[in-house]
Amino acid sequence: MISGKKFTIIAILLTWISGYGQKSNSEVIETGWISGKLKISGNDHFFQFEDDSPFFWLGDTAWELFHRLNKEEIKMYLENRQHKGFNVIQAVILAEMNGLRKPNRYGNVPFQQLDPQKPNEKYFELVDWTVQTALEKNIFIGLLPTWGDKISKFWGEGPEIFDEKNAYSYGLFLGQRYSDYPNIIWITGGDRPAIYDTNDWRPIWRSMIRGIREGTNGKALITYHPWGESSTTDFWKDEDILDFNMLQSGHKSHDIPVWDWIARDYNSSPTKPILDGESTYEDHPVNWKLENGYFRDYDVRKQLYRSVFAGACGVTYGHQAIRQFYGPEVKPAGYPDRFWTEALDRSGAFQAGYLKNLILSRPPLNRVPDQSIVVSGQGEKGEFIMAFRDASGSYGMVYLPVGKKIEVSTKWINAPKIVAWWFNPRNAESQKIGEFKKEGKLSFEPPSTGIENDWVLILEDADRKWMVPGTKMTN
Repeated sequence: MISGKKFTIIAILLTWISGYGQKSNSEVIETGWISGKLKISGNDHFFQFEDDSPFFWLGDTAWELFHRLNKEEIKMYLENRQHKGFNVIQAVILAEMNGLRKPNRYGNVPFQQLDPQKPNEKYFELVDWTVQTALEKNIFIGLLPTWGDKISKFWGEGPEIFDEKNAYSYGLFLGQRYSDYPNIIWITGGDRPAIYDTNDWRPIWRSMIRGIREGTNGKALITYHPWGESSTTDFWKDEDILDFNMLQSGHKSHDIPVWDWIARDYNSSPTKPILDGESTYEDHPVNWKLENGYFRDYDVRKQLYRSVFAGACGVTYGHQAIRQFYGPEVKPAGYPDRFWTEALDRSGAFQAGYLKNLILSRPPLNRVPDQSIVVSGQGEKGEFIMAFRDASGSYGMVYLPVGKKIEVSTKWINAPKIVAWWFNPRNAESQKIGEFKKEGKLSFEPPSTGIENDWVLILEDADRKWMVPGTKMTN
């Protein structure tokens, strides 16, 4: 829970304090929101707040949050994620699992007669309550207006109910309804392509995005969640409609080169933040097949770290049971191996938070991917090493998916004396290796070696005397 005195402020006072527009349909109650407005950093690669403090996106996929949980369960889930350091919860208003016809836990469906222009107020009251509860915990909601099957089905329940006209009116409705909430980041798309073969659904998505922007008076950040192994840059190359890019590396194999995809989008034009919005889920069958085994925490760590070290502004963790909130009364999808309540404290969820704390324990807004740091020991696929440095040459980090001896360049360090650390991604423990003169190249071997013994090597200006790497942050 957020500590300190809590203030209750009606929407008009909130407008005066934070600059958010007046809410037309209800009060917005602020009870400790400390983050302020989110914006793009000066170099266009990352996020920061209005006071220029950094924001590292650590998301969780809670797609069915509004559809399958009651208020007590939602509150319990949000508290669990808050304690682990998650600051963005990705959830869908019109859910994937028969979200138009099957009522939520309070017996309400989102629309009357499946008509997006006839919203059911009772259904949206739970969305309101959830956004407000997240606000009180200083958590953003990555809010999806709809799962993509309501526009382009491909698979799933559907039905396809949107056209350009009602997509605009629905987006406008949502934008106006949630315009005063500072903790909403809009995510369109919903696991579907915007273009496929000769089909182009971009006019519908454009209309929905236009409605949201008009409803929020342009205050909200908007992106698009594509289907597996693709990026927003695959669908929106010719127009600047999104504020930041998102890809989905997906769940197909152990060797998905997410670092290459992040690097491609990091270097694309126009420059925008990029992140993997749906990475390898913990406890998900590899390529959706039981005979391939499951992705476990090690597989998750390898993808999270390498996407961030490749230049991502953050990353989204996910769990196969939690993304669908699989429980005793729910039909499972994709072979979850435990109920969602049993998955809340899986190792990967804790370890995702360790990554965020590591990045925020050093100045994070001038990170530059730099593979020239790795002189020898570079591997391929599951062993591929990823490195970055600070643009000023004050520090750098190297992620080793497999523990082994490596040689690194120190030419980039803008200091005569270097301090080196090993950071353990499994338990967030740091070990100081020692101090060294800048000699061009240095060799290091981690405390343990081999598969599942991943490590982060940290090299930095000894005179900076920063905190121990991975020290817990509040962002």
